[in-house]
Amino acid sequence: MNATLVKIGNSRGIRLSKPVIEQCGFERNVEIEVRHRELVIRPCNCPRDGWREAFSRMSECGDDELPEHAAQSNPTWDNEEWEW
Repeated sequence: MNATLVKIGNSRGIRLSKPVIEQCGFERNVEIEVRHRELVIRPCNCPRDGWREAFSRMSECGDDELPEHAAQSNPTWDNEEWEW
């Protein structure tokens, strides 16, 4: 696929068709990187992608409980006021 650079103010841009945007999974923000004179555009990674599924699997396996020794060592650890 070829594209033409279009003038946008003092910059240049490339128009992407709707099918390309959908196929790439682009939403509002993208990450842009120049790698060996090539432009790489990819969807922004959400740092917590997949957490919901991972926690669901942990719950199913019983891995989401506080270890027994941690609860016994200081049972009031969360009753004190925290300072940030």
